[in-house]
Amino acid sequence: MTFPPLLTSYLFKNYQQHITPLFTVNEINGDPNLLPNISLGIHLYNTYSNEERILESSLELLSGLEQFIPNYNCREQEKIVAVIGGATSALSLQMGTLLDLYHFPQISYGPFDPALTDKVQFPSLYQMAPRESSLHRGIVRLLVYFQWNWIGLVVFDDMRGEEFLRKVSEEMSKNRVCVSFTEKIPISGRRNKESSEAFRFRILLSEVKVIVIHTDTDSLIILATPDTPFIPTKKVWIVTSNSDIAVRPFYHYGYTFHANLFFSHLMREFPLFDTFLRGLKPPQTSHNSELSAMPFKCSGQSEIPDQELYSPNASLKDLPRNPHQITMSSLSYNIYNAIYAVTWAFHEMLMRKSEKRSMRDEESVLFHPWQLHSFLKNTQFKNKIGDQIFVDENRRSETQYAIMNYVHFPKQSDLLKYVGDFIPEAPLSQEFTICADAITWDQWGSKVPSAICSDRCHAGFRKYLLEGKATCCFNCFPCPEGEISSQMDAEQCKKCPEDEYPNEQRDRCLPKTVTFLDMKETWGKALTFVAVSFSLLTVLVLWVFVKFKDTPVVKANNCNLSYMLLISLSFCFLCSLLFIGRPTTASCLLRQTVFAVVFTVVISSILAKTIIVVLAFRVTGPGSRMRMFLHSRMPYYVVLICSGIQVLFCAIWLGTYPPFPETDTLSESRHIILTCNEGSAFAFYCVLGYMGFLALGSFTIAFLARNLPDAFNEAKFITFSMLVFCSIWISFLPTYQSTKGKAMVIVEIFSILASSAGLLGCIFIPKCYGILLTSVKNTPKQIKKSSFFKM
Repeated sequence: MTFPPLLTSYLFKNYQQHITPLFTVNEINGDPNLLPNISLGIHLYNTYSNEERILESSLELLSGLEQFIPNYNCREQEKIVAVIGGATSALSLQMGTLLDLYHFPQISYGPFDPALTDKVQFPSLYQMAPRESSLHRGIVRLLVYFQWNWIGLVVFDDMRGEEFLRKVSEEMSKNRVCVSFTEKIPISGRRNKESSEAFRFRILLSEVKVIVIHTDTDSLIILATPDTPFIPTKKVWIVTSNSDIAVRPFYHYGYTFHANLFFSHLMREFPLFDTFLRGLKPPQTSHNSELSAMPFKCSGQSEIPDQELYSPNASLKDLPRNPHQITMSSLSYNIYNAIYAVTWAFHEMLMRKSEKRSMRDEESVLFHPWQLHSFLKNTQFKNKIGDQIFVDENRRSETQYAIMNYVHFPKQSDLLKYVGDFIPEAPLSQEFTICADAITWDQWGSKVPSAICSDRCHAGFRKYLLEGKATCCFNCFPCPEGEISSQMDAEQCKKCPEDEYPNEQRDRCLPKTVTFLDMKETWGKALTFVAVSFSLLTVLVLWVFVKFKDTPVVKANNCNLSYMLLISLSFCFLCSLLFIGRPTTASCLLRQTVFAVVFTVVISSILAKTIIVVLAFRVTGPGSRMRMFLHSRMPYYVVLICSGIQVLFCAIWLGTYPPFPETDTLSESRHIILTCNEGSAFAFYCVLGYMGFLALGSFTIAFLARNLPDAFNEAKFITFSMLVFCSIWISFLPTYQSTKGKAMVIVEIFSILASSAGLLGCIFIPKCYGILLTSVKNTPKQIKKSSFFKM
C-alpha cells in the first residue's frame, strides 16, 4: 500500500498525515478479524513540495526502483495493493492519468471533487472525502445570519473552484448577497512566489471585510508566507472545510487571520488516535527521513530544553500544543478510512479465493491490482468510532460541518473553538446553528464586523440602485407622499390601504378616522343655525303678508303666488339640513331630489309672477288674442307644469341611477369622509340645468318688463333677484367640481342658502319695508303720490 502525495512541511497537520497511516496499519494488523496471517505494510512518498515530482514518484512506486523501467516491476516479495493520494484535486488528477494505464486502484483522500467522479475518464479513481454539495448553502446561511452582503471570493482556477463558484453565486443571488471581487488562483502558480504576489496583495489590501476562501489544504499559506510584509487588516476569513487549521507558521500574521471561521467536517472524537499521537517518541520516527522533517520542537518560545525534546523519553504530550492540533483532522480521517476500505476489499477478495482453493504457498495470495476494483467499489464498513463508510460516492450522506473560530492571542498562542454547526440533512429550522456570543472577532472589541456596500435603508425609505453597480450598492430615498416602507432595505414603497394613511415617518399605516359634515362640528352648527334662521325669517315674512293681505301691495302682486313662493323658500332653507349629518340611503335619495323640486317650485312661482305682469300690460287692449291667457288659474298651471317636469326628471333619476352613500378615502389623507354619490352625474347636472333654464327664462322676461308703468310692478325686483340667483349657481359649478369631501357639501349648502336668501331679500324685504315702515303711505290715496314703488 503506497502514499505518494503525503505532505511534508513544518505544519503539524502534515506530520499528522504521516502518522495516520502508521496508526491505521498498526490497528489493522492487531485486528484478528482482518487479513488473518497477513501483515499490511506501507510505502510513503513525498510529492507535495514539488508538483513536478508527481510523475516521478508514481513511476517509482510502479517499478520499485529509483530509475523507472517501463512495464517492469522489480519488487520480489512486496506487492502494491492500491495507491492512496493525493491531498488536492490537481495531484489526484495527475496521478490518476498514469495509474489508470495500469488499472491501479487510486483512493484520493483530498477534498471531494465532482469532476473526479466521471468513471469514464477516471475508472480507477475513488474518493474518500464526503460530498460537499451543500457547503455553499452553509456559507451563505452564515453570511445572511450576520447580515454580510458585500464579500470577496477566493477559489482555485480549476473545475472544483468553478463548480463551487457557480453554486455559491446562485445561492448568494437568492439571498441578496453580492460579490465585490472573485480571485481565481492559478493552480500552477500557487507555489510560485512571483505569480502569487499580485493576487495576495489584492486580497489583503481590498476594502472588503469578509472574504470566503475555498481552495485546498494550503489556503492560508498562499495569503501569508514568511517573507510577506505584515499587513494588519481587520478582515473576517471564512475558510471551507478542507483548508488547513494548523496556523503555526502564521504567528507573525495572527492579527491578519485573527477572525477566521472554519467550516470543518463535523466528526466524532477519536480517543485512540489522540492517545497514539501523544505517545509517539523520537526513536519511533527517527529512522524515517521523511518523518524526521517534523522535529519534536515548538516553533515558538518553549521552556523545554532541546536536549529533553530529542531525548528517548520525549513525546508529543510534552509540547505546548492546542487540542485542535492533536485531534484527527478531516484529511487524516479520510486517510484512515481509505486504508480500511482497501483492507476490507482485499480481505473480501481473499475470502472469495479461499472458498475456491486453499492457500498452500505464498504465491496463492499474490494477485493483480486491477482485480481489487470489483470488490473495492462495493465496499462498506463501520469504522471504530461508529461511522458507516461507503466507497461508492452516490451512497454517502451529506457532509456535516462544525463552524470553528480561530483566535490569536499575544505571545504566539492561539485557540480554535467550536461556535456552531451546519447539518444539511436536518430540518430547515435546525440545519444551521451559531453561537454569535462565543465568537471572538478581534482584539479591540466584540462587535460583529460590518460587511456591506451601502448602509441599510431604514423603514420609511426605499433603495435606489446605482447604475452599473451590484444590487447591494444603492442609495436610500424617502418614500413618496402617501406610501410607506415598513421593512429595512425595502426595494419599493407601498401604498397604505384605503382606510389607512402613512405616519410622519412613513414606516407604518395609521387608521383613518371616519368623518362627515356633522351638526356637532363648527361648520355643521353654523350652517344649521343659518338655515333655521332664514327659514324662520321667511315664515315671519309670510306672517306679515298674511296679516297685511288687504293692503294694495300684497293684493297687487298676486298674494297666493307670494304665499306659495314664501312657503317654498322656507323649505329651501330647511332642505339644506338634509346635507348635514351622517349620510344614509334615505338622506342621499332625498337631499338632491327635494332640493331640486322645491327650488323648481320657487323659480316657477317667480316665472309665473313675471308672466302675469307681462300679460297684464300686453293684453289689456280690446280684441287682443292673448287675452285668453290672462286667467286667474294661469299662474298655477305654470307652477304645476314646470314643477311636474322636474319631478319627472327626478323620478327617472331615482329609477335608473339613484344616489347612494359612499366612503371617500381620497379627498383627505387622514380621514374617511362619508358622503353621497350622485349615482349619475348626467342626471344631476340635467336637474341643475333645468333649474337654470327656468331661472334664465324668469330673468329674461322680468328684464323685458322692468319699465312697465305700475307702482306695484315687481319686474325690477325679480330681475335683480334672478341676477343674484344665476350668479351664485354659475359660480357654484366650478367650485363644486374643484372641491372634495366635506368641502363639496359645504359649497352646495352655501349655494342653496345664498340663492334662497337672495330671492327672499331682493323680492320680499322691500315689500315688507313698504308694508311695515311706510303704512301711512300704503293707502289707495297715497300710492299714486308715492314714489317708493315706481318702476
